[in-house]
Amino acid sequence: MNKYLFPIYRTIVPKPLRTIILKKNLRKKILEYFALLPDDEVNEDHREVLDYLRSNEVRIFPYPFHNDYSAGQIEVKYDSGKGLRYVIQEGKRLYFKKRWGTKRIRKAYSDLIREQDVKSPHRYLAGSFQAEENDIIADIGAAEGNFSLSVVEKVRKIYLFEYDREWIDALRATFEPWQDKVEIIAKFVSGINDESHIRFDTFIESHKDVNFLKIDVDGAESEVLGSCKELFRSAGHLKIALCTYHKNNDEIDFITLLEDYGFIVTPSKGYMINYYDKKMKAPYLRRGLIRGVK
Repeated sequence: MNKYLFPIYRTIVPKPLRTIILKKNLRKKILEYFALLPDDEVNEDHREVLDYLRSNEVRIFPYPFHNDYSAGQIEVKYDSGKGLRYVIQEGKRLYFKKRWGTKRIRKAYSDLIREQDVKSPHRYLAGSFQAEENDIIADIGAAEGNFSLSVVEKVRKIYLFEYDREWIDALRATFEPWQDKVEIIAKFVSGINDESHIRFDTFIESHKDVNFLKIDVDGAESEVLGSCKELFRSAGHLKIALCTYHKNNDEIDFITLLEDYGFIVTPSKGYMINYYDKKMKAPYLRRGLIRGVK
């Protein structure tokens, strides 16, 4: 759309309707693009998504398991002592931002459990790639901390990297029972060191035993990786779950980078359609994450 007309379009057309139009047009583009490819360039994971799109609208997770999760089924409780709402995850309390109401939490948590479904391309752990008893995890981009909460009783130590003050308050409430093994680092992981940022190589100077990275930072993954060069060079054993769906070339770029450092890299099974990305281009389908082991 013409860049001068787009502001007018956004003003006149309500966001829900714009999303419907966007998804309809994107569905058509995806099907047309793959229809023109030679058969040997379309893999089985592609075909599974294409079969889904022929009779369904575009979704972040274009698979039937999407419908297994409903926000209306989520029970949200209120902790009057902390002034925070929470849900029960595997018998443990997962707290949310103070200003979030029940409706928003239901939607957010249904999305969280959907993305960690065993069939999801966004699931951090799979097969032999697991969090183990002696692992020390750096959860970079912790947000509400659902991943770390799922493994907190199994692993030895967790460092939560999260700068958003509202999430930090929720994280403190969630991990209060495990204060002896969970530490919150209220900084962005990036290429600089200052009051709000830290290079990961700087962090490991005094935390050399970190051996598991989970990185999900809304498109800033390359900045995080750029701050881990010394770790990647020197680590004898390291696991990394790294999101690759935020940008068009992340999967290829990140696999190349990790393999250059000696990692064995495996992409997650299946694809995501990140239709929120205004820079999305063909082939449109992106791996949710890659798992690397060194």
